[in-house]
Amino acid sequence: MGLVGVAVAALAAGCGGDHAPAPTVERDALRVDVVEVTAAPRPSVVESGGLVQARTTAAITSHIMATVREVRVVPGDTVRAGQVLVVLDDRDIAAQARSAEAAAGAASDAVVAATAERAAADAALTLARASHGRLAALAARKSATAQELDEATAALRAAEHRLAASDARVAQARSALGGARAAGEAARVTAGYGRIVAPFAGVVTEKLVEPGNMAMPGTPLLRMEEQGAARLDVRVDASRVAAVESGQTVSVRIDADEPISLDGRVTEVSRAMDADSRAYLVRIALPVDARVRTGMFGRAQFAGPSSASRVVPASAVRRQGQVASVFVAEGGVARLRLVVAGRPAADGIEIVGGLADGDRVVIAPPQTLVDGSPIRTRSE
Repeated sequence: MGLVGVAVAALAAGCGGDHAPAPTVERDALRVDVVEVTAAPRPSVVESGGLVQARTTAAITSHIMATVREVRVVPGDTVRAGQVLVVLDDRDIAAQARSAEAAAGAASDAVVAATAERAAADAALTLARASHGRLAALAARKSATAQELDEATAALRAAEHRLAASDARVAQARSALGGARAAGEAARVTAGYGRIVAPFAGVVTEKLVEPGNMAMPGTPLLRMEEQGAARLDVRVDASRVAAVESGQTVSVRIDADEPISLDGRVTEVSRAMDADSRAYLVRIALPVDARVRTGMFGRAQFAGPSSASRVVPASAVRRQGQVASVFVAEGGVARLRLVVAGRPAADGIEIVGGLADGDRVVIAPPQTLVDGSPIRTRSE
């Protein structure tokens, strides 16, 4: 005997036997309320579960290799942006920074010296030009010898070359100063890595280092998450992801001692499908004031395309284990009928199979009502 047959037999046994008693005139008909079943378009619902995550998380790491001197927070601490979390032993780095600053000072002095030298060369060139001009005028009047003019010309050329050399030394000194200043700035930045600060306001969730440990670049020291901003990460089957759009408002139910119902907003729909689950990752932003914590399980309901469905009041459906049934009014008699119940609806329970349009279903049937009982609707 199949499952349906067993269920029918069980229901029949529970109703008093294999054959319901035929209605008689002596038995009083039970007064009942009925509702007529009709198919109506209703939006389908795609439900997916996932875990609550902080909207922003961070693994706090070191930029340098150094010994940990202090860890100033523990898991659960609330921190502000820029607050010092970990202090490293940065004495050697600080010394390098001071050395770089000293080198920058020396380079600045070199620029001053080269500039003064260039000023002197410029003055010497001015004098050499004046002397050459006077001798050239005298030589034109035969008042100066050719040798004197040649000497003045040579002195002018030497002064020009000294000025050019001075210009080169000034440029070189300025370039060295720029490099020294850049090195000093890099040293100051590196020295700042000795104090590791919070990148944003949030909560410390994990501590992975203790004083005395060696901090290595890229190795997490702490983990923290943004406070008050959470999201729900769910995976939607590839056949149903078309019903999900970014910006869509969805109903979310968080499992807890007292379940939490709230509205979320889809912020991201992954473009790549997970090959193992054949599902897409969907991220849903939750309200900032939602009382949720990382790791809670939640379910999101996405509105899908409309489809015709039949819904009856929840009080009309009887359940025995996995079997659902209703009473249908047929010619003044209540008939027990097995149905396939679907998901709950706002105004009752969706019936996937077992009923047809026009069937009159008994609402809140009395406990004494059995298959074959005579009934009269209150409207009759």
